[in-house]
Amino acid sequence: MTNDEIKRLETELWGAADNLRANSKLTAAEYKDPVLGLILLRYAQNRFEEAKNQIEKDLPINPRTNQKREVTKNDFLGAGAMYLQEKSQFDFLVNQPESEDIAEEVNNAMRLIETDYKDLEGILPKNYQEFDTDLLRALIRVFNKDAVKNISGDVFGRIYEFFLMKFSMSGAGAQEGGEFFTPPSLVQMIVNFIEPDHGIIHDPACGSGGMFVQTGHFIQSHTKKQVNEAITVYGTELKSNNVRLAKMNLAIHGIEGKIIEDNSFYSNPYELNGKCDFVMANPPFNVKKIDKSKDYVKEDPRLPFGVPKADNGNYM
Repeated sequence: MTNDEIKRLETELWGAADNLRANSKLTAAEYKDPVLGLILLRYAQNRFEEAKNQIEKDLPINPRTNQKREVTKNDFLGAGAMYLQEKSQFDFLVNQPESEDIAEEVNNAMRLIETDYKDLEGILPKNYQEFDTDLLRALIRVFNKDAVKNISGDVFGRIYEFFLMKFSMSGAGAQEGGEFFTPPSLVQMIVNFIEPDHGIIHDPACGSGGMFVQTGHFIQSHTKKQVNEAITVYGTELKSNNVRLAKMNLAIHGIEGKIIEDNSFYSNPYELNGKCDFVMANPPFNVKKIDKSKDYVKEDPRLPFGVPKADNGNYM
């Protein structure tokens, strides 16, 4: 798929999804997480099918039985894909009859994935009962077009980021200053400038995880390394909704990493002093009234020149 074709698909999918939202009672903020959750499900199904075909092809034949063994969850882990139980597969949802409670089926699909992947526990949206049934079924059909079913994980990553960008522009919990989404051009500039191609990568104000995603793109385009073999990523983020977005974003892009909900002005949860190969962030510019009287701030080893005099988060 060419770059122009991807752009047309992004625009088409957003237009269809946004039109459905505009004709519903939902705000952009209420709509955002469930839509991103459906993109994750669709991506997971595509990767599941790709990986399953390759795994089955590569499995050796048992000389005693003259058959191949059953594919296991561990096989999918090795292939960098999510294992999906039958009822968590997008195809299962698409084929549900009108008589079934589709919202509960989608909620259950999310619960099953969280059961299999503890890093996503409590992260995936499970409020699809708030959607009108016709709206939810129409949205599932939007992400079941042939053009979507046949695309690879990399393209899904772009679609996810495109939807994040559009939601950030549409007032979906419109955090001032781009709290959950830093424009890709800025992230790309930071990554290209410091070239984070190995080791421990840390973002102390990671939002939806864009720095890690762009780092993955950089490694893939500039080295012959596998992303998860080249780097280990650690993110800290204050807002719980942003933590959910970041974990979903990493899952979409197949990047393994740790994201912790915490305030990095007053904590250093990973204790990474002197251990990071690269630290990068689009910090919360102009946040005022940082409490510099806290003992932790006064003794913070990350401030080797002492606590800044200015009462502004930029200097912290």
